[in-house]
Parts: sequence; C-alpha cells; structure tokens
Amino acid sequence: MGIVTISAPYGAAGPEVGPAVAARLGLPFHDRAIPAQVAGRLGVPVEEAEANDETVVRGLWRLVESLGTMPDPVGAVVPGAPLPDARAYRDQTERVLAEIAAGDGGVVLGRAGAMVLRDRTDALHVRLDGPRDRRLAAAVARSGRPRDEVASEMAANDRAREAYVRHFYRVDPAAAAHYHVVVDATALPLDTVVDIVVTAARGRGLGR
Repeated sequence: MGIVTISAPYGAAGPEVGPAVAARLGLPFHDRAIPAQVAGRLGVPVEEAEANDETVVRGLWRLVESLGTMPDPVGAVVPGAPLPDARAYRDQTERVLAEIAAGDGGVVLGRAGAMVLRDRTDALHVRLDGPRDRRLAAAVARSGRPRDEVASEMAANDRAREAYVRHFYRVDPAAAAHYHVVVDATALPLDTVVDIVVTAARGRGLGR
C-alpha cells in the first residue's frame, strides 16, 4: 500500500490534489485526523492541536510566552494558561506519520512528511508548487474571496510552513532534492496533476 506525502504551498492545490490522489489509489486521505490523534496523545483539545499544527510561526509562541498567556481556539487570550511545547506536537505528529506509513498507508498533505519519512522505500514524496502570482490567482479563483485578503493569507501561510520545516528539519521545503516528483500545479489542469502523481505512485508500487 505505502504512503504518498504531498508538500504544497498556498494556492498550489494541495487540498484538491491530495484527496483525489487518495481516491484513485484506494488509500485513506489523512489530514484533519492527524491533529485529532496528536491531541488525544497529548491530552489537549483538538483545537489546540490544530493551532499548533504545521502553520505555527515560532514568533507567535515567543510573543505568547512573553505575555504569559495562551490563545484559545477562537483567538482570545486565556491568562495563565500553560504554553504548549511545540516540539511535543512535532514529536507526536512524527509518530502518527510513522504509524500511518507502517500500517494501512495513505496520502498525507503537509506536516513535513517528506522529511519525516525520507528513509522509507514504500513512500512517494511529491512537491506541488508554482510561481507566486499564479498560485495567488488560482487561490482567488477557487475561493472567490478578495485578492488582497487572499494575498495576505497566502503570505502568512507560506512563511509559517517554511519556518516550521526550516526550524525543525533545517532544510528548505521547496528544494527538489527532498521529493521524487515536483509539479507546477499552476501550469497544468488539476486532473493532469492528479494523473502524474497517481502514475508515479503506481510506478513505486503504491496503492491498492
């Protein structure tokens, strides 16, 4: 069965391609379930695990720590609440990914999967990317939201994802050396992108 990891900056169609690839390969798509498993192991609310997922920016934690507070799931501040250890979330996420790979397999979006599972021979590591302006245009088209609003969200999201990988794994997440396949998801129809990833996965013997 094996595992497919997909790395995708904002606007590169990761949330669209991931589930489609999983369906074609007959594998489960792991996304929202991962924070839930991490939360259960750490004994914290799911919302807190989601807040500490890959999009956490180190600077946020430094700010929160300096205030002696912890943001709650809706963005307010809870005085005196304990500060979660970002490394604990990272460690538990790595354990969950390893268990997925060793078990029924699946398709995982984000969470530095290519770095965590780099030594597995039953994995395909994929990077979806594209020029910033085309990723922005695609995100605006898919969401229907104002361009300025999407651009601001994209900038913050990209910075956070890169910071996560650079901080914990000391690598550039965009470097092609980490992946078996790199696709410009803004230059091809999404069906074609899915076809490429599925073909590569089949070529490595992955899927049902």
